[in-house]
Amino acid sequence: MRRISYAIMLWMMVMVLLFASMPATAETKVQLDPQKPQMIMIWHYYNGIQQQVFNRLVLEFNESIGAQEGVIVEAHSQGSINDLATKLLASANREPGAEEMPDVFGAYADTAYQLDQMGLVADLSPYLTEEEKDSYVDAYINEGELGTPGTLKVFPIAKSTELLLLNETDWLPFAKATGADKTKLSTWEGLVELSKAFYEWSDAQTPDVEGDGKAFFGRDAFANYMLIGSLQLGVEMFKVENGKMTLQVDKTVMRRLWDNYYVPFVNGWFGAYGRFRSDDIKTGQLIALVGSTSGALYFPNEVTRDDGTTYPIVCSVYPLPNFVKTKPYAVQQGAGIVVTKSTKEKEYAVTLFLKWFTAAEQNIEFSIHSGYLPVLKAANDQGMLDQEISRQGINDLLRNIIDIGVKITTQYHLYTNSAFAHGYDARKVVETSMTDAAKTAVAKRDDRIGQGVSRASAIASLTDDAAFEAWFSAFQTQLEAALQ
Repeated sequence: MRRISYAIMLWMMVMVLLFASMPATAETKVQLDPQKPQMIMIWHYYNGIQQQVFNRLVLEFNESIGAQEGVIVEAHSQGSINDLATKLLASANREPGAEEMPDVFGAYADTAYQLDQMGLVADLSPYLTEEEKDSYVDAYINEGELGTPGTLKVFPIAKSTELLLLNETDWLPFAKATGADKTKLSTWEGLVELSKAFYEWSDAQTPDVEGDGKAFFGRDAFANYMLIGSLQLGVEMFKVENGKMTLQVDKTVMRRLWDNYYVPFVNGWFGAYGRFRSDDIKTGQLIALVGSTSGALYFPNEVTRDDGTTYPIVCSVYPLPNFVKTKPYAVQQGAGIVVTKSTKEKEYAVTLFLKWFTAAEQNIEFSIHSGYLPVLKAANDQGMLDQEISRQGINDLLRNIIDIGVKITTQYHLYTNSAFAHGYDARKVVETSMTDAAKTAVAKRDDRIGQGVSRASAIASLTDDAAFEAWFSAFQTQLEAALQ
C-alpha cells in the first residue's frame, strides 16, 4: 500500500510538472459567458473602403463566433495613424479632456513600446499555442515582441509595404516627346533623372515664362525614405540589440539621400503640396508617387485642373525604387493590434477576435479590398490571392497593387526598426528634418528670385556643400535631443 501511495504521489507530481511546463493557453484558463458577453472597444485608423471592410468583418464576427462565445466588438476610427497615436498618448497620460483608454487599439511598435513602458500593454502570448504563433510570418511576430522574446505585445492583423504609382496618361506625351525610359523608375537616381527631364520638358511648353516647369514625383511617409534608403546604402540608422539602440548616422549615406531628395525638391523636380501625394496627383501637380500599398487605393482616377475641368487618368504600379547597385530593401509596415492590460477574460475575448480576423478567409478578404497584405504564412500565396481577387471581381488597380506588393515581400528584404526608448520622437525627427529644410529652401529660393537673383544662382546657393553641412549638423543635434 505504501508503494502504491508513493506511486500515486509520484504520478501527481509528474502531472503537476507537466502542466506547469505547458504553455498557458486561453482554452485551459478562461471561460466566457455568452449571456454576459465581453464588450470590446477598438480604436483604429482605417478610413474609406478599409473602414467599410473592417466594419463588415467586425459585424460578421459579432453575429457568429462572437455570439457563440460571448464577445461583442465595437470599432471606431480615430482618423489617421498619427491622430490615433496622439489620442492614445493623451489617454495614457490622463490629459484633461482625453477619453479613457480603449480595450484595443491599432499602433506601430514605437507607440506600443511607449505604452508598454507605462505598464498598459497586455501580453497575448498566453492565449496562443506555439503552433498558432508559428503560422504567422516570422518577422511580424518578432516585431510584436517589442524586444522581449516569447511575448506578443503587438498582434499582426494586416501589413503593407511601399510601391511606386504612375499617372500613365500624363506620362505618355512626356515619354513620346523625350524618349523617357520607364526602367529608370527602378532606382532613386533614375527617378531624379526622369524628374529633371519632366520639369525641363514641361517648362519648355511656355518658353515665354521661365521656371514654371512641373514637378514629377513626391512621396508620403518620408521617414521610410531615410530609414530604408540608409539601409539600402548599407547602414541601419537605428540598430537595436538586446533592447539597446545604437544610433548610426553615416555622413556619406546622408549626403546621398540629400542629393536624391532635397536637391531635386529645391530644383522643383520633386514636390509636396496637399496633405498626401495622391492629392497632388489629383490636382495634376505630380504624376508619380511612392506610397504604401494600402494608401495606393486613394490614387485618383481623374485630374481636376485649376479651372475646374477634369480628365480621366490611368494608374500603373511599379516596385519601390532602390539605389543603384544596392541590395533591395523595402519597409514592412502597418500598425498591429495592441490590447490594454485588463482581465484575462477580456484579453482572451480580444484574442478570439484577432485569431478569427487573421484566419486566411477573413484576412484575404480584408487584404484584397484594402491594399494590405495577409499576415499568415499560408495566406501569402499569390495563387490563393489571385483566385479570391478573380472571384470577387476586384478592379485592375487593386489587383496590380496586391500583385506588386506580394512580389516585393518575396523579392525584397523587408525591414522595420525595432522599438526603443524615445523611438517615436526620433522617428518624427527623421520624418521632418530634411523635408522641412527643403520647404524652407524653396521659400528662400522664390524670395531671392523675387529680389532679382537668377533661379540657377538661388538654387546653387541653397544646395551646395555648406547647405548640406548645416542641415546635417542640425539633423544630428535634433536626433540627439529626441533621444534624451
